[in-house]
Amino acid sequence: MPARWSPDTSNSTHHAEVTTHLDNVLPALESLRSQSGRLSEWGTELAKRLLSGQRLLAAGNGGSAAEAQHLTAELVGRFDEERAPFSAISLHAESSALTALANDYGYEEVFARQVRAHGRAGDLLILLSTSGRSPNLLKAVRAARERGITTWALTGPGPNPLAEACDQAITVDAIAANAQEGHLIAVHAVCRAFDAEVARRASTHGGSQP
Repeated sequence: MPARWSPDTSNSTHHAEVTTHLDNVLPALESLRSQSGRLSEWGTELAKRLLSGQRLLAAGNGGSAAEAQHLTAELVGRFDEERAPFSAISLHAESSALTALANDYGYEEVFARQVRAHGRAGDLLILLSTSGRSPNLLKAVRAARERGITTWALTGPGPNPLAEACDQAITVDAIAANAQEGHLIAVHAVCRAFDAEVARRASTHGGSQP
């Protein structure tokens, strides 16, 4: 794992900082490559469940919220080829609900309460966090368990509390910024497998999709 980043104040062009950052993408990519089987399994299982009428719930904080929302957008919209839309909800994107829940119950409860509202047995909840320590995500896992919802974590280096709490996890062994970049690669890899499984099932069943 690369050392924690620190600025080189002697170099006014900051070229070294840029190249170091780019070099540090490689550990994230290699970490994901070593877990390619699980990425494929996630995409396949996600397709199976969403084709059966279940939904995906997703959440994260800050940049991880953006990556989670990227995933749900790919599913409701499309990734590469035209296909049916699927039910995927980013819990942090409902701004009025999020701020009301934070105001009334505290920020640690903003995702757990939404999981209890929207989640049904058989649904999937994916939680993104570079630290794997966010209290609101850990509480969301507990709420999901109460509802019979499968939980997946996409985090930075493991072990960490979120990865250990979820049913399955993919941990990216890189510093925070590069781990978060790795999360986008992971999201797209899952979408590749998802679309491949949707297409396979459509061809098997005469081209029908929901």
